[in-house]
Amino acid sequence: MILTEDEKNRYSRQIRLSEVGLEGQKKIKGSSVLVVGAGGLGCPVLQYLTAAGIGTIGIVDNDWVDETNLQRQVLYTIRDISKPKPLAAKGKLRLLNPETDIKIHFIRMDKESALNIIKVYDIVVDCTDNFPTRYLINDACVILNKPIVWEAGSGVECLSFL
Repeated sequence: MILTEDEKNRYSRQIRLSEVGLEGQKKIKGSSVLVVGAGGLGCPVLQYLTAAGIGTIGIVDNDWVDETNLQRQVLYTIRDISKPKPLAAKGKLRLLNPETDIKIHFIRMDKESALNIIKVYDIVVDCTDNFPTRYLINDACVILNKPIVWEAGSGVECLSFL
């Protein structure tokens, strides 16, 4: 994996960190992350992963942007109302980092699609808001031996586990 001079400049603050360095940033660029859920938790996750320089980010969501989302789903604006969330997110994320390849999966995951989608990504971040989907994602990750990070909001608390 090669970083351009523009990328070295963009990620210079990360590259300076001893825990990342130039080789670490190359690994970040070469990695792929699937984010399931582009809502209140998924939006900032997508923004930070894109800004960090993840090479490929997949977005799974089967919902549309609604006006009631705007106060907590900070990636979207009034211009995005009625757009599919993954499509609206992709447009905003491309403006943040055009080097990141954004893949859209505008579907509701089921057993078959979960396995087919998850298998092509290195890591899965579960930002969903219901237990059946969480269990489905977890089962697929176990079957495929993929690491999963899950996020959960409870009141004003956010929990993150690996």
